Amino acid sequence: MWKRNFMFRASDATPLKESENELFHETDPAMDSAGLQLEKFLSVWIQGDGDDEAPAAYTNMYVRTATLDFQRKVGFLQPLQGRTHQIKQLLTPGQKHFLKEWLSRNAPHAWDSTDDHFKLLFENE
Repeated sequence: MWKRNFMFRASDATPLKESENELFHETDPAMDSAGLQLEKFLSVWIQGDGDDEAPAAYTNMYVRTATLDFQRKVGFLQPLQGRTHQIKQLLTPGQKHFLKEWLSRNAPHAWDSTDDHFKLLFENE
């Protein structure tokens, strides 16, 4: 199975260089948000048929919100959302555009082999 993570600041259309695992690997769960300087993020996981090197087709997308206090190294990761309406609501038009362009440019053959239902996730309403 092929998979890739994109971490976006909540309103940015370009992802961070770090993945969710890199940002949250050495953080503790925040028990209380009082006094924290939390920044909001969206974590997007895309899965596909294929191997770790290259996808053959994109199959699933999951999105979750996250918050992180960089100075105190604490944060919250919400559960993954995989329903179409949830994904469409969480992603901004700019994030959808970036992801669609990246997926189609990174592996055009995989994009062409992807089900139309998956491609509809990137449409702006």
